Amino acid sequence: MNFLRRLSNNHHFSKITSRSINSFKLYGESLDSSVSPLLIHGINVFHCPDAVGIVAKLSDTIASRGGNILGAEVFVSENKHLFYSRSEFIFDPSKWTRDQMEEDFLDLSKMFKAMKSVVRVPHLDPKYKIAVLASKQDHCLIDLLHGWQDGRLPVDITCVISNHERGPDTHVIRFLERNGIPYHYLQTTRGNKREGEILDLVQGTDFLVLARYMQILSRDFLDKYGKDIINIHHGLLPSFKGGKPSKQAFDAGVKLIGATTHFVTEELDAGPIIEQMVESVSHRDNLQSFVRKSESLEKQCLAKAIKSYCELRVLPYEENKTVVF
Repeated sequence: MNFLRRLSNNHHFSKITSRSINSFKLYGESLDSSVSPLLIHGINVFHCPDAVGIVAKLSDTIASRGGNILGAEVFVSENKHLFYSRSEFIFDPSKWTRDQMEEDFLDLSKMFKAMKSVVRVPHLDPKYKIAVLASKQDHCLIDLLHGWQDGRLPVDITCVISNHERGPDTHVIRFLERNGIPYHYLQTTRGNKREGEILDLVQGTDFLVLARYMQILSRDFLDKYGKDIINIHHGLLPSFKGGKPSKQAFDAGVKLIGATTHFVTEELDAGPIIEQMVESVSHRDNLQSFVRKSESLEKQCLAKAIKSYCELRVLPYEENKTVVF
């Protein structure tokens, strides 16, 4: 595909010629929605075989309905000849209804034989419903709960499931009771992971979050749930897989520690990576300060990955990778 031919008529092209030809961003005029309170924000992600004219057709689909693109990001895989894009736009819902928008992008999807085409209007669409699974450690769970309460995470938490019993006076239980979020304690054993009961509890969710849930989910569970599951690993994968990665890293004398958020697959800690964060450590750190820094990274890394996922920034790429716009 000839990118120059695709972009030659685009008035933004002069702004992006210094960028890599297979990955670029476009930014339109910033519209202040306060000027017209009728204008609301939409997002579209598009993944299809590469071809000439995709950007033009995406732009025309939005513009023909009176919408305006605020920003667009495009990535084209050189070896696989696959096209990925994420567009943010603003539109008047009285002129472009939600149903019509869905139909328009569906037509575009059929035209280019898209593997994935999703449109989302945060103001009109329901928030993603998630269930959170956690074990004994609270830091990631508590951070998610406060992120939900503060509106930093665009999700609705349907329940919290844990294999660790928490007393009625604990911070987590008090918070959940105040906010009407059910807490389900399911004691697990080596021979019974209670996966059937978990599946019943998470019916109707859009995806799951493992907030330091220290149980391995079986392939049978993954197949039956059939949706994305996001996990936080307290280590910089692919190093220090499995249990006690902070202790592993500390004993190895590393100078950088990290946290990794990834999708759950059958293979332990080997799913496609969504987000990674790092922080320096030194010989002056003991195991306790090492763990404190690690836990802080875990909270940030998990929250950012969930937000990116909800904002349609994460797309599958090749067999075990992601494109994150």
